[in-house]
Amino acid sequence: MTERPNQNPSSHDRSFRRDPSREQHTRDLDQAARTNPTGPEPYDPTFDEQLAPEMEGFPQATHVDSSTPASDDKALQNRLNQFTNDELSSLSVLERDTPLQQGSVYLDLNDLQRGPFKAIGGDTAGHTNRYIAKSETDYEMWNRLVGQDETTQVHTP
Repeated sequence: MTERPNQNPSSHDRSFRRDPSREQHTRDLDQAARTNPTGPEPYDPTFDEQLAPEMEGFPQATHVDSSTPASDDKALQNRLNQFTNDELSSLSVLERDTPLQQGSVYLDLNDLQRGPFKAIGGDTAGHTNRYIAKSETDYEMWNRLVGQDETTQVHTP
């Protein structure tokens, strides 16, 4: 009987061999775990205040003091003739130089084709604009003005 030379069992047994593809897969998983986000950031209540700080003289909740009914504007009455006078009186049109609330959605009744837009900081109603705020408009009236499937665009100056 011949004796076999002393050999390392791992050289013949496949289960003990190094598998480079498995090692690469493990490295890929480790890399993904280090670089991929683990979920949403915790909510910071001061973030909203940093984006749109409360400023004296600029109410954040409503434009009641700086608007007039659309029924007072004869040009709007003619342009929006599909609405009754009562319906037009429920639309609050912002007066000239009224600051728009950042993040709020508006519609210019002088340019309905433009569609609704979301205001950014520093926007104001110009002398040719007839803006209405979505937050201050009955949803059925709003949908009649803009259509059900319209998407809001961010306003860029």
